[in-house]
Amino acid sequence: MSDPHRHHHHDERSGRWRRLRHRLAHLLTPHAHESADKLDPALESSARGLRALWVSLAVLGATALAQAAVVVLSGSVALLGDTVHNTADALTAVPLGVAFLLGRRAATRRFTYGYGRAEDLAGVVIVLTITASAVLVAWTALDRLLDPRPVTHVPAVAVAALVGFAGNEWVARHRIRVGREIGSAALVADGLHARTAGYTSLAVLLGAGGAALGWQLADPVVGLAITAAIVLVLRDAAREVFRRLMDAVDPALVDRAERVLGEIPGVRGVGELRLRWIGHRLRAEVALVVDGEATVREAHRIAVAAEHALLHAVPRLTAALVHADPAPSAGEADPHLAIAHHASA
Repeated sequence: MSDPHRHHHHDERSGRWRRLRHRLAHLLTPHAHESADKLDPALESSARGLRALWVSLAVLGATALAQAAVVVLSGSVALLGDTVHNTADALTAVPLGVAFLLGRRAATRRFTYGYGRAEDLAGVVIVLTITASAVLVAWTALDRLLDPRPVTHVPAVAVAALVGFAGNEWVARHRIRVGREIGSAALVADGLHARTAGYTSLAVLLGAGGAALGWQLADPVVGLAITAAIVLVLRDAAREVFRRLMDAVDPALVDRAERVLGEIPGVRGVGELRLRWIGHRLRAEVALVVDGEATVREAHRIAVAAEHALLHAVPRLTAALVHADPAPSAGEADPHLAIAHHASA
């Protein structure tokens, strides 16, 4: 008499083995660019962005806690401001994390392009946060310039400032690198914001060093210099986010797409070509000129080949809408004449 538990475990192991073989076969064999396949890289990039955010949140959280302990010990107002700044920098991971999670949701009948634009809104929040940080640092520096105060427990303050600078610079490099790899302007802007927080920590260190040498105005003077550096970082972050909001793309990507499309058999010319970012994913719209005598099936085959080539040639491209136009023949009216007045309106 057979043991049902033994058969159950055998079937479970067999099922796991079949799933493993299926995954290996999927990895080792060419795949078609169906809708699910297109979403896999996009979901993976969102997952990488989320991992970068949570790691940086943990590092900055630990940094802020260490600085807060020194603030309680020393009573340093400059270090208190730096601690508040680092805490705010850590918390910017929250709206960006929400944006990444929203971006993974499927498109709906209302949001037909999905929720990727939430990243751009998070980028605006980050730019505003950098602006507020610059104003805070400038205000504190001016207040210290008009009302100098002695800095106590200088060694502890200096160590805390070094910890703040090191933590923020590591987070800045990590966010910027991952943001550029997955194409997230908001994550790059958040990395630049972390860099401004590192500059603020460096200001505390330099100010403490000046105070140790007996120059009380060192803290506010350095604070004003760091404000100028933050403004420069703010300019770069704002420009990055503004370009993304305005659907700007690298012209080199457009050149690459046109070159690839022109090499596809059956394509006689490349008409209008548009690329746009939806979060950290690219979409394309292109009009191709094909043989006017081509059948619908042949024109469709060329369009599919064009989309396939674009998906391989353009980094972070997840979808392309390809329209086939017939090559004009002598005496034939423009097939787009009926809608020409809508395009010029």
